[in-house]
Amino acid sequence: MVSHSGLLTVMERAARKAAPRLRRDFNEVQHLQVSRKGPADFVSMADKRAEETIVEELRKARPDWSILAEEGGEIKGDPDKPRWIVDPLDGTSNFLHGIPHFAISIAVEDPHGSQGKPEITHGLIYQPLTDESFWAEKGRGAWLTDQRLRVSARRDLADSLIATGIPFLGHGNFAQWSRIFGAVAPEVAGIRRLGAASLDLAWVAAGRFDGFWESDLQPWDVAAGYILIKEAGGFVTDFRGQDMAMQRNQFLAANDALHSKLHKLVANALR
Repeated sequence: MVSHSGLLTVMERAARKAAPRLRRDFNEVQHLQVSRKGPADFVSMADKRAEETIVEELRKARPDWSILAEEGGEIKGDPDKPRWIVDPLDGTSNFLHGIPHFAISIAVEDPHGSQGKPEITHGLIYQPLTDESFWAEKGRGAWLTDQRLRVSARRDLADSLIATGIPFLGHGNFAQWSRIFGAVAPEVAGIRRLGAASLDLAWVAAGRFDGFWESDLQPWDVAAGYILIKEAGGFVTDFRGQDMAMQRNQFLAANDALHSKLHKLVANALR
């Protein structure tokens, strides 16, 4: 069994403590009548309850750290200490529709990273229904429980399966996405949109997907996935190929060979 650091133990404990309730709520939401109010309100409650459990566990372990969480926003702590970045339920629309594809995402951001800039040092993405725990620690690789992860070794776009997030009501840039899709789709073996960015990124790290692009993401969507892909040997940049660690507006990830090819297609599409 691979041992991870005390910090990852804290993150794993927090995620696993929130998971049984999410599993229960998920089984219940499948039976709720799908009306505007009922299920959506129910899911936001599931979201908030999961976040409360996770935040409580994290604060117990590191009371002086800041927390950036999707539901509760920023909880201030010591600015010189790291901060937690938490998404208690990524894939809310899937959850609401009874689709069993969602995750808990927790990351640690060190304000004084290697170049004196904020840097993600730990990430955990936990899928409560499959009990898959994807985790990474700076310099120690990316793992699925105790199995080492590597990004896909494919070199040709024609063999590659690429994940994305499609803009929807009030979110994202349809024109930009359509241009990228028009450039990428004819060159690849398939494009998938599964509806939970954190799991898409974990799956890139695990080599299940060969690449990923999306824009308009929030820090809690990508923080844990970012370090997973980097530690699994992948590349993460914005659409222009800049290594903008947490550039939320644009996210392009793949192995070295595919990344340069995808980047070329995307950059040309956006000219």
